[in-house]
Amino acid sequence: QNAIAKSNDYDAALLPLAKAGEDAESIFWQLAIKDIQDACDIFTPLNEESEGRDGYVSLEVSPYLANDSEGTVKQASKLWERVNRPNLMIKIPATKEGLPAIRQTIAAGINVNVTLIFSVERYREVMDAYMSGLEDRILAEDDASSIENVHSVASFFVSRIDTLIDQKLVTDSPLRGKIAIASAKLAYEAFQEVASDTRFGKLQLARANYQRPLWASTSAKNPAYPDTLYVDELIGPATVNTVPPATLEAFKDHGNAAATLTADLEAAHQAIADLDAAGISLSQATQDLEDAGVKAFADAFTGLLETIEERCRDAA
Repeated sequence: QNAIAKSNDYDAALLPLAKAGEDAESIFWQLAIKDIQDACDIFTPLNEESEGRDGYVSLEVSPYLANDSEGTVKQASKLWERVNRPNLMIKIPATKEGLPAIRQTIAAGINVNVTLIFSVERYREVMDAYMSGLEDRILAEDDASSIENVHSVASFFVSRIDTLIDQKLVTDSPLRGKIAIASAKLAYEAFQEVASDTRFGKLQLARANYQRPLWASTSAKNPAYPDTLYVDELIGPATVNTVPPATLEAFKDHGNAAATLTADLEAAHQAIADLDAAGISLSQATQDLEDAGVKAFADAFTGLLETIEERCRDAA
């Protein structure tokens, strides 16, 4: 948004589209798709060297479709075709309406980055949608090998949980700054359970890939907490962490590179139990976070489209 509003970086691409009468949303998608294609091309060597494990670039469906299963499936398919890169992931939010869209998109052989996961319960539903999509694809294609090139991550948003829960706790509560990491540890425990279950075992025989947990929102929002808190405590096999640049530099300087995700699981379970005993509903809090996340994404998209409209008017 800033690049469009405060620089001429996109003028060469944007202005001809505006003069051709394209509306703001059409212009956005054309610019975004070109950027994503270029980014995918940059990461193609990594994607190939890692045999499809890494080197992905994500493009989100319109935030306006967060509660529209059918619309999400249609746009995911359209974006996949237009970008036409094997190392693309289509971002779909983990709303109730997003779950069937995730299943259908995976079944179509499209890579998916599931976003806005805040609760372990919803995360389990996301894993089920992923496996169901793989199973559907095997049945539809009558070919078990049809799933070996389907990749997915499940993006669990971490620090925002503490930001909200801390507001509900008394100032000296020992639970402050603990619930987000506890939730992530329980989510990883659920991932390990599913990964070792017979259902996924059957899919692995067909060369299914793990839907890796991705830790998102991992910068420490509270300056009282260590700046590497949500990196240090979330290190484990088969995971991804989308680390902001400042947090990455902090981790390189003084982070703790050790496997921590499976440590202190008993304490993580106890923290969640203690929160419930304190009369605070984690399920309600995570639903509130999902609702706020959906709204924030939609508001940001609206702001971006308005910026494009303004830029087009200025150039007219």
